[in-house]
Amino acid sequence: MRVLVLDHTGALGGAELALVRTCEALGPDVDVRVLLFADGPLRDRLESLGVRVEVLPLDPDLNELDRATVARAAPAHARSVARLLAFEVRLARRVRELRPDVVHTTSLKADLLGIVPARVARRPLVWHVHDRISDDYLARHLVTAVRALSRLADAVVVNSHATAATLPGPVTIAYPGFTPDQATGEAVHRAPRPPVVGLVGRYAPTKGQLELVRAAATVLERHPEARFRFVGAPFFGAEGYVESVRAEARRLGVDEAVTWTGFAEDPRAEIDGLTVLVHASPVPEPFGQVVVEAMVRGVPVVATAAGGVPEILDPDGAVTDVPAPGTVHESDLGLLVAPGDVAGLAAAVVAVLGDPVAAGRRADRAHLSATTRFSVASTAGTLSDVWERVTAGGR
Repeated sequence: MRVLVLDHTGALGGAELALVRTCEALGPDVDVRVLLFADGPLRDRLESLGVRVEVLPLDPDLNELDRATVARAAPAHARSVARLLAFEVRLARRVRELRPDVVHTTSLKADLLGIVPARVARRPLVWHVHDRISDDYLARHLVTAVRALSRLADAVVVNSHATAATLPGPVTIAYPGFTPDQATGEAVHRAPRPPVVGLVGRYAPTKGQLELVRAAATVLERHPEARFRFVGAPFFGAEGYVESVRAEARRLGVDEAVTWTGFAEDPRAEIDGLTVLVHASPVPEPFGQVVVEAMVRGVPVVATAAGGVPEILDPDGAVTDVPAPGTVHESDLGLLVAPGDVAGLAAAVVAVLGDPVAAGRRADRAHLSATTRFSVASTAGTLSDVWERVTAGGR
């Protein structure tokens, strides 16, 4: 089966890392080619696996438009319509030349830009949606448009039940999976001394670096020996946010306890060096891959109870409501707090540091749960089933 994957970016975001892992897990009966709308490290990662990659550049002014810019100034971008149409013509021509059995789009921009080329080439289209299509992420008119246009795809794959709930019509859930080399064979984790509290992820207001810096002040009152480690780099013009986070650390007087490491090509060593991994997103995350990455390394997790994260840490559905501000919900697999709740975040971290035995037991159970439920082999199998269905004429 010849699958053509379209992605608008060459950067290594969460969806792109999931794509790399999935390509590695696909069997020899699937021939994947990737067409990117911008060059970047994703190309190197895919080509190292033997995946054929080509770049069909989309005008950077168009490719770098984010959801906020589009929402604020759509009329001002009318002059870009001609460039966008020209790109669509080139993309449609290339898709037709490649003659894939199925077109698979794996970013929101690629989802939208892939509709016409797939139809022109008369090939089935699969949307792989990694973002919640909701008002807390997109402007309302964009939410309406994306939901309506999703019906034009022959199949829609999503990364969680939380994402599925934001889209109409039938969808297939394919959790992003971990590769065997990402996991430890057993849940044995030696917590470092002094304790290290870490957040791993790109810098963005939706990732919660600011919330963790503010929580650090309270944590240090109880555990002055604790250290905080922020692993990641800014994407998509978030440099100003990075400076605001660092300025807040200086204002609160916690900057001497904080290390800013930058992007980590392989986060396993960083995660292994943590006493607790914090997922601090103040808005609902579609899934939360870093939570799974910590679980399969046997590292205790504190996370916000919204979006797809409760599906990971609370699979039995014990968390029926978001925890009240300042409180902590203890699931069998980790500690959950309300999004944006600095006091709750601090209390959860203090609880982990104050009772490492209980934290270790939760981490042991989390390791077993994650290694059972989130294998990339399962992800690849689900996608292969969808591709076979749409190429056979089913929706």
